[in-house]
Amino acid sequence: MPSNRNGALLKTREPQYQFELDMALHSGLARFGIMSNQTWKDDPRRLLFLLSRYKFVAKMLSGKKRVVEIGCADAFGTRLVAQEGCQVTATDFDPVFIEDAQERMQSDGWSCDTVVHDILSGPVPPGKFDAAYSLDVFEHIVPEKANLFVGNIAKSITKSGVAIIGSPSLQSQAYASKGSKAGHVNCMDGNEYKRLMDHHFENVFLFSMNDEVVHTGYHAMAHYLFVICVGPKV
Repeated sequence: MPSNRNGALLKTREPQYQFELDMALHSGLARFGIMSNQTWKDDPRRLLFLLSRYKFVAKMLSGKKRVVEIGCADAFGTRLVAQEGCQVTATDFDPVFIEDAQERMQSDGWSCDTVVHDILSGPVPPGKFDAAYSLDVFEHIVPEKANLFVGNIAKSITKSGVAIIGSPSLQSQAYASKGSKAGHVNCMDGNEYKRLMDHHFENVFLFSMNDEVVHTGYHAMAHYLFVICVGPKV
């Protein structure tokens, strides 16, 4: 039984919570990643929205075996996709975030493959994943490289593969913070977003998202856009 610094035994008043105390004292507390830490401190609601996006991806890709994430950052939300039984390969072009994710996986008792890779340089090796997803990356890709970005995602999955790509909408930028606007160089209207994806996939399904709710409502009033793309044209 754990004890405090005075030697007194630590025991929760309700016994069903004792295992949580024991886990915290034995294994330590899980920590945020570099990016999720800043989000939690500065805008905790935004972390809720982020995890809601990952939950949508996790449910849509449930049962898919080999799944690749494009632009995982600190991979804080990646665990939700892995929880659905997917064998995730998390990729990012910044080794700082990949190293942070690897360190946390070791201490928190979960793992997935991690790779430093810039999707603009080509498909993710070894390629031909069952599914791919990318959240909050597309808007950072300059317009002249948007087709290269989507095309290399399409080339990373099988002919029957699925890709889910999420991005803030063009309309949302009127309400974006100064920091967000600095990196958002390619937000699109829903119609334009879907047309781009149509160049690379046989079937494209567009969804709107406001806060943590994904729906089929009017995309011009959506803060965030999701496309589910099936059947790459490669």
